[in-house]
Amino acid sequence: MEKSKKAAQIWKVLRKQKAALAIVALFIIMPFLSPYFLTSTNLTALMLQVTILMIMAFGVTFCIVSGDCDLSLGTNMCLAGIVAIRLQQYLPLPAILLAVLAVGLLIGAINAFIIVDQGANAFITTLGMMMVLRGVSLVASNGKPVSGSSQMYVYFGNGKFLGVNFITWIAIIMFFVCWWVMTHTQFGRNCFAVGGDKSVAAYSGINVKRHKRITFLISAVCAAFAGFCFSAELNSGSATYGENTALLVNCGVVVGGTPFNGGYGGMVQSLVGIFLLGILENAMSLRNISSYYQQLIRGAVIVFVIAMDCHARKKKREDV
Repeated sequence: MEKSKKAAQIWKVLRKQKAALAIVALFIIMPFLSPYFLTSTNLTALMLQVTILMIMAFGVTFCIVSGDCDLSLGTNMCLAGIVAIRLQQYLPLPAILLAVLAVGLLIGAINAFIIVDQGANAFITTLGMMMVLRGVSLVASNGKPVSGSSQMYVYFGNGKFLGVNFITWIAIIMFFVCWWVMTHTQFGRNCFAVGGDKSVAAYSGINVKRHKRITFLISAVCAAFAGFCFSAELNSGSATYGENTALLVNCGVVVGGTPFNGGYGGMVQSLVGIFLLGILENAMSLRNISSYYQQLIRGAVIVFVIAMDCHARKKKREDV
């Protein structure tokens, strides 16, 4: 009886940590499939690969936990990178960063006004904003990649401290700050309350509209900052860089264990989900898998993990 109870507890833990288990499985399997996987060069490249996604994921997690989504992340990132490159001949780096964050703030404010104040659907609105920002990015870049001229900007994107890129350190700091806000502040607790049930949250005294406005602002500003970092890393900006980024980031958050309808999840889950997708991308590249099959595998993994999560939640409701 005791053994069956322990087995049930272990299975319960494993069900909640599917994405983390998938990461462990990949780290066990991949060294046998590629001798380059555990090399310091590849692990450094992997960290850099997921850094930009993590910066955006930490911002949009506030939205998703609150029951919304933001599909304008990728084109927001692209536009921010182009703005940063274009302003290099006019402004110093700190002023460029402020200008980029202001662009993100404006995008977030427009999203918030349409969704929160006008009652529009978040999915449709941010999808439309994604298309608008792609058009603006194409106009701003004349449809071609634009290159930077600031050595300080390039150093910011590629410089290292203790062997780790500056922007990766920034992402790590952002994780702890966002995790603390989500778990130790009233705003973080409100995210779970609003995502769980907006009506109950409103009856309990939470200003739901103001809360949702802030989450869209945070999401957009984080995406703009990711664009600043990404264009600094490449010393280039382009309207085509973020075509699938928004879908990848939102799915990464959900794959990690934060459902699209909100109510629970958090920064740790987002970190795990983004890492899983990043490791999967890295593993497929090392194995020289065709881009067509990569798309197929990526989609299958996302669908499988989300289906497993839905099944677990359905079973939990039935048990109750």
